[in-house]
Amino acid sequence: MSDTWTITELAIEFKITTRTIRFYEDKGLITPERMGQRRIYHPRDHIRLKLVMRGKRLGFSLEEIQEMIDLYDSDPTEQAQLNLFIVKLRERRKLLEEQRKDINSVISEVRKRELQCQELLRKS
Repeated sequence: MSDTWTITELAIEFKITTRTIRFYEDKGLITPERMGQRRIYHPRDHIRLKLVMRGKRLGFSLEEIQEMIDLYDSDPTEQAQLNLFIVKLRERRKLLEEQRKDINSVISEVRKRELQCQELLRKS
């Protein structure tokens, strides 16, 4: 495993565009070393990008991800980060469960209307 990465190597590894990586840089989520126009990403950037991608996959906003990553940098024991992550995960799960309930309700309504339409067609 390399000690540094190029933007292209990270883009390939994380299956994202270089533009996305530059966007995360602009937001301060990762901070590569600059050598002229070239960006050099160190293990810290790699870990942070991995955390960003995980957070996005779980549906967190970039602000929430930034908050959790900042705690990762400020607390070497990771206790604060883990506690915040638990809180955010519980909030996210609750929201997803509510959305699932709403989706199930809509699916039920669609089935009901579909059956009504089929019944009307049989009667005509």
